[in-house]
Amino acid sequence: MLRTRKAVPVIAVIVLLVVGTVLGRVTAGLGGGALGDIAAERKLTPDEASGALKSFVAPGKYDEYMLVASGGHSGQIHIVGIPSLRLLKTVPVFTPESWSGYGQKADSSESVLRGGSDPAKEAEELTWGDSHHPALSETNGAYDGRWVYINDRANGRLGMVDLRDFKTKQILDIPNIGTSHGGVFATPNTEYVHISSMTPRPQTPDGYAPLEQYAEKYRGMSTFVAIDPATGRGDMAKSFQIELPPYTQDLADAGKKASDGFAFINSYNSEMSIGTAGPDGKPIEVGASKNDFDFLHIIDWKKAATVASGGKTEVRNGVRVIPLQLAIDEGVLHFAPEPRSPHGVDVSPDGNYMVVGGKLDPHTTIYDIDLVKKAIADKNFSGRDRYGVPILKFEAVVAGQVEVGAGPLHTQFDGKGNAFTSLFLESAVAKFSLGPKAGISADKAFKLLDKVDVHYNIGHLATSEGDTVAADGKYLVALNKWSIDRYPTLGTLKPQNLQLIDLSGAKMRIINEAPAGFGEPHYAQIVRLDRLGKSLQAYPPGTDPLTFKPSADATTLGKERVERSGGIVHVYMTAMRSHFTPDVIRVKKGERVRIHVTNVETTPDATHGFAVPSYNVQASLDPGEVVTVEFDAKKTGAFAIYCTEFCSALHLEMQGWLLVEP
Repeated sequence: MLRTRKAVPVIAVIVLLVVGTVLGRVTAGLGGGALGDIAAERKLTPDEASGALKSFVAPGKYDEYMLVASGGHSGQIHIVGIPSLRLLKTVPVFTPESWSGYGQKADSSESVLRGGSDPAKEAEELTWGDSHHPALSETNGAYDGRWVYINDRANGRLGMVDLRDFKTKQILDIPNIGTSHGGVFATPNTEYVHISSMTPRPQTPDGYAPLEQYAEKYRGMSTFVAIDPATGRGDMAKSFQIELPPYTQDLADAGKKASDGFAFINSYNSEMSIGTAGPDGKPIEVGASKNDFDFLHIIDWKKAATVASGGKTEVRNGVRVIPLQLAIDEGVLHFAPEPRSPHGVDVSPDGNYMVVGGKLDPHTTIYDIDLVKKAIADKNFSGRDRYGVPILKFEAVVAGQVEVGAGPLHTQFDGKGNAFTSLFLESAVAKFSLGPKAGISADKAFKLLDKVDVHYNIGHLATSEGDTVAADGKYLVALNKWSIDRYPTLGTLKPQNLQLIDLSGAKMRIINEAPAGFGEPHYAQIVRLDRLGKSLQAYPPGTDPLTFKPSADATTLGKERVERSGGIVHVYMTAMRSHFTPDVIRVKKGERVRIHVTNVETTPDATHGFAVPSYNVQASLDPGEVVTVEFDAKKTGAFAIYCTEFCSALHLEMQGWLLVEP
């Protein structure tokens, strides 16, 4: 839906002139142009000028928040400052990147990327991913600045980034699932990180079953990956999965406070449409929208963890699985009806309410955790699905509904009793009140309060700290799917559009926007900058960045050397401004070469690169870091090596030779 800027009323022009006159007087003696004159020259409306000031972060000053956003098919995570909307950092996760050396011929990062493939089942190692839903680690339900996790929507993998150095340390290929759209969240103390399947997969030994056996053989999976509290890495040996019916599981969230111990997953396609291969011959989008309701999955994950440790599970592809019938028998899994084709299920900061947006229903539906617990205890069921999962009565668990507009998707919170839902079809954000448990009086509960138009189709949104118990309601970022005419036409592929909305007043107001020309920011979380204070500026000298421990391959000044053992040439090299030592490497054609490079700098940001272009070798070394590059000397010749990072006045002189003798 296109949104066009309305003509500025005459009164606005008058206000602008008055404000400009006042500002002009104030700033006339400051050595620069008057703010009013600048606004007039740039043809800014009063709102635009005000928004520019509200979101401007002066050079050398820091943003108050960081937006941690997925990068879609770029396979990356992007860190964007709020309120400036400046792109500050890109973290590669599922895709190699030459600038940082990630996934190149460097042991640590290449092994991380390679470890995320499943060589027993995939024809090729995976070098791309569709990064979708980042989840920051939490302590007591608040972001703790330690780690961030993200799913690969395409391949059902989980990536982990350590926020001490903002580098990917682990990629797990999650067994028994394929695609994964929603579902990455951390439990309130990061005991587990959850990732659920999207498209059901056959639970057969070879992973295949004909679509005619969809109902019998295909299943979804809810995976709780156990997290090592010291390293942040997932441990599949301590993890477990819950088998689910073959509906399409989607966005998910963890309970907190009042709902701690529960997890909630949306689903659609309770019709189990299989597309044109089905008996009706209809596409999935038609077949999956017939029923009035789909099923909100309500999982008691703490009970499930107890069941998983009790010896009744099955082991499938190396992970413990609670079969569907066992999950039913043990009271781990219940359903509640939800409006058809939902996309978002989101838990309020106090944990009392779960808000669901259904794309084909103009309402948000708000569930109450106490009502859910009571209905489960009382067995207040409207029936069971075809697999025997109990379905809680809709009227027994719903606290209220709010008519917000066309195409509600995703909801976030401000910690003040209000919720904000993206309206995909209406291209807007709706603000509405929650219920009495959020401090709202009964006469003002569950009411639509405000709406703000955004540009084109908004998907997800993020409020400051809005996924946690510490939601503060200062900013909201709309992640719009299209931008079309917001920016100059630079080819056929248009950037996504981030719009910053000020939540501090009675009315929501857009104050800033920025194109995201680096891949789709599908989902994001906003964290206060001060929670990221554990980040390193430099490694201790000789550090293996994958483990943060001293590397056995580290070299110090004066100890550089070349050794041959077992048919492998080991080069122990140092890098410092502005030379490599040794700077000449002599090998024979056919030899295996391992070059262990230590950046012996201690100055923050004194990063060096190491490249052998003809051999497709590129590595990046932060201060104190040790990286190993490895290759076979297949081609004779004299090849340049050089530093790829501008490091000093003599950067160009930081070069050398790889000599491959016949």
